Amino acid sequence: MPGSFLRITRLVALSVLASLIVGLVRSARRQPTPTTTGVASWEPLVEEAPTPSRSGPVQFAATATSSEHPGWVEPDADGGCPGSHPVKGNTQSKIFHVPGGMSYERTNA
Repeated sequence: MPGSFLRITRLVALSVLASLIVGLVRSARRQPTPTTTGVASWEPLVEEAPTPSRSGPVQFAATATSSEHPGWVEPDADGGCPGSHPVKGNTQSKIFHVPGGMSYERTNA
């Protein structure tokens, strides 16, 4: 019992000594912090964009609706998509199907 206590005491003392040596070596190797001289002397890399000065409400350009290209057309007599509008849409799920897609053939026009 007294021999094991002596071993533990020596081990603790050796650990403390090793920790002190490691701490001294680290503090000796530590590089000094760089000193700053103040504000950077270079110009900014990106110039700020000038803000446009507009007054009054925003006015949108008038666009005429074209009757040449309607957004919706009736399906063909056989229930297929017309050649001018090959995309099929499902009104309930709001999913559109393009030619060659997995559900294109199953979807009614």
